[in-house]
Amino acid sequence: MLSKKVEKALNGQIRIEAESSQVYLSMASWAEVKGLEGISQFMYKHSDEERMHMLKLIKFVNERGGHATISDLKAPKTDFGTFQKMFQELYDHEIFVSKSINDLVHVTLEEKDYATHNFLQWYVAEQIEEEALARTILDKINLIGNDKGGLYLFDRDVQQITVESAASDTTE
Repeated sequence: MLSKKVEKALNGQIRIEAESSQVYLSMASWAEVKGLEGISQFMYKHSDEERMHMLKLIKFVNERGGHATISDLKAPKTDFGTFQKMFQELYDHEIFVSKSINDLVHVTLEEKDYATHNFLQWYVAEQIEEEALARTILDKINLIGNDKGGLYLFDRDVQQITVESAASDTTE
C-alpha cells in the first residue's frame, strides 16, 4: 500500500513523463518539417519511450492500491531554433528528469517504502543511460559544427544511436 506522500510524488512523476513525451513529440514534428528525417524518427521513438515510462508508473501506482491521476500538461515549445539547440534542450531536460527521479527515490526512503524504492531503481538506471545518450549526441553535434555535410550524415546516422550504444561509449 502506498502512503499518500509517495502516491502524490509518483503522480508528479507521471506528469513529468507525460510532458517529456510531449516535448519530444514536438521536437520530432519540428525536425520533420525541417527535413531532418533521421532526427525526427529518433525523437518520435524517444517520445514513445517516455510514454511507456509514464504507463509503467501508472500501472505501478494502481497495482499498489493508489490512484494514478492523469493531469493537464504544459504545452511544449514548437520552435527550437537549430538542431544543436534542440539537442541541448533534450540534454537539459534529461538532467531535470534525473533530478526528479532522485527526489522521488528520496521520498520513498523517508517513507520507508522499499518496494517503491526497488521499483524506481529501473528509472534511476534508465536516466543514467538517457543522459549518456544525450551527451553522446551533443559531442557528435559539436564535432559537426556548421558543416552541412556533417549534418546530413548525422541526420542519417542518429537513427542508429540507441541508449545501449551511448552507454557503451561512456565505458570505453
